Amino acid sequence: MERVVAAQLQAFLVDTDFLDPAQSGFRPGHGTETALVALVDDLRRELDRRSVSLLVLLDLSAAFDTVDHGILLGRLAGMGLGGTVLQWLRSFLEGRSQMVSLGDTCSAPQPLTCGVPQGSVLSPMLFNIYMKPLGEIIRSFGVRCHLYADDVQLCHSFPPVTKEAVQVLNRCLAAVSDWMRVNKLKLNPDKTEVLLVSRRAEQGIGLQPVLDGVALPLKTQVRSLGVLLDSSLSLEPQVSAVARGAFAQLRLVRQLRPFLGRSDLATVVHALVTARLDYCNALYVGLPLKTARKLQLVQRAAARLITGAAYREHTTPLLSQLHWLPICYRAQFKVLALTYKALNGSGPIYLSERISSYEPGRSLRSSGEALLSVPPASQARLVGTRDRAFSVVAPRLWNTLPREIRHAPTLLSFRKALKTWLCAQAFKD
Repeated sequence: MERVVAAQLQAFLVDTDFLDPAQSGFRPGHGTETALVALVDDLRRELDRRSVSLLVLLDLSAAFDTVDHGILLGRLAGMGLGGTVLQWLRSFLEGRSQMVSLGDTCSAPQPLTCGVPQGSVLSPMLFNIYMKPLGEIIRSFGVRCHLYADDVQLCHSFPPVTKEAVQVLNRCLAAVSDWMRVNKLKLNPDKTEVLLVSRRAEQGIGLQPVLDGVALPLKTQVRSLGVLLDSSLSLEPQVSAVARGAFAQLRLVRQLRPFLGRSDLATVVHALVTARLDYCNALYVGLPLKTARKLQLVQRAAARLITGAAYREHTTPLLSQLHWLPICYRAQFKVLALTYKALNGSGPIYLSERISSYEPGRSLRSSGEALLSVPPASQARLVGTRDRAFSVVAPRLWNTLPREIRHAPTLLSFRKALKTWLCAQAFKD
């Protein structure tokens, strides 16, 4: 029953476009990767404008468990739900209890007067509805935000000489704190982190974000949605961490090799190693060769493990045999897949807004080719912007694709044709 209601509620939210456009949690076509691609694209473009950015990662305590039922039901009524539907949702939330079981002993049941049920398919959607007003409050201060369920990130950019801009951020943080308090959500200032993104570390001198009277120190590295972001957006700490973790998993899998067939071994490697390499790998597009090599070494070791090849055996034929795209091409594949979704209405609006169709001034042969407009060089002066910002890289990569791939009728056919084409590019030598 919950799944039926969840499907209908999801369709209603899509049809009415009710959720905050910056909310990426538990929405079709959205995810941690799309949220991070948008966030990092914003930060890279601001670096190119010589701006300083402060990224604030708010920490909430047990957010799903402190949702006020009355406030949530009021939001549901405000979005147009009523009658039997609203009564069903009320019964879904209220009248629940909890107990602790240890061995054969159980505690007395205690009523649950707040929170959405953990593990329910409905709860994430209800929480997104509950959080809807927050994005509007943040943007009213001219501060950008990116949301993933209870993961709230604020991004404020300004010229380095405008030190008073941090006061705007502090007023925004105070308003967010007030809203959280009214809505029975608890902020943890001591666990809230702030990343300084700038060309020079000294540009952070004199910038002091404050939340509930607690001074928030500026950090040079934070973990956002599972990805390590650093002040220069080099992603070197992230790549190094992924490579270390993947090699550790490979060492464990190698011990299982005598007991597994090749197919089973490949499945384990994909689950424990390849999945790590591919998580949010759209951010890896344009990585310097020295940095990308750390991930490429992991992929080569995984290919040797599955095929049983010797350590010194050349790995390019192995990757071709396994039909594995090398690391840099996997990143391009992901960026192009996100671009296809953005162009065809199956991706977040915050990504589709970053790319636009190329419109020639007069009738040319390129008309009707589904090409995209590439930002001019004046808007992408830094290498990190030209080679790595989604809004710059996506159009350039898209325009290099053969016409038949750009016009693929479905995402499945696009991905299949794209992988075949990229494999031909990667292994043509």
